[in-house]
Amino acid sequence: MTHATPPRGTLVHLDEATRGLVRLSAIITAGSEQEVRDAFANTSAPPEWIEELVLQTYLFAGFPRALNAMREWRRRQPEALALETPGTPDRWRTDGEVTCASVYGSMYGRLRENIRDLHPLLDEWMVTEGYGKVLSRPGLDLARRELCIVAACAVAKQDRQLHSHLHGALNVGIAPQAIDDTIDAIADLLDESTARSTRMLWARVKGRRR
Repeated sequence: MTHATPPRGTLVHLDEATRGLVRLSAIITAGSEQEVRDAFANTSAPPEWIEELVLQTYLFAGFPRALNAMREWRRRQPEALALETPGTPDRWRTDGEVTCASVYGSMYGRLRENIRDLHPLLDEWMVTEGYGKVLSRPGLDLARRELCIVAACAVAKQDRQLHSHLHGALNVGIAPQAIDDTIDAIADLLDESTARSTRMLWARVKGRRR
């Protein structure tokens, strides 16, 4: 599945289901098992969205948290909802390039150069595995995936990645208000210092895009 870049502002406010999804992303990334269990019980997001969120969690929180979250999710949803990853490695690479370019916009070329300089395999895995095989999957749109990534990066205190994905959220058509809503939705999960730095970083990103 290839994601075309949607018109700017197609996701303007967080509906209740999306708010629950971004909170779930943050809690899976940094919460306890009990907090994850409670978050599953309290979200009204469609099961297909939740399943896709849990699957993508390993990219941003690691396999241990993804496995633990899926174990808790299986208590509520015993049957897997998405058993196959569409396409082939070549298709994943192609889709990954399109999706990654949608997220990074004018910075896409520089991103690829920077990651290749770190290690060529990281560049290959980022595009084929991350943006292609995982983030280009059907079941959850790219805009909501990006908001979940923003939430995960914020609670994990990964400011470099948070900076990139705040820009990425705007690039894929999310209105600034929806990003404001996302930060508000996870504010109680951030310590005071992290909440302040997250809002300051977002203010700088917004200021540069005006």
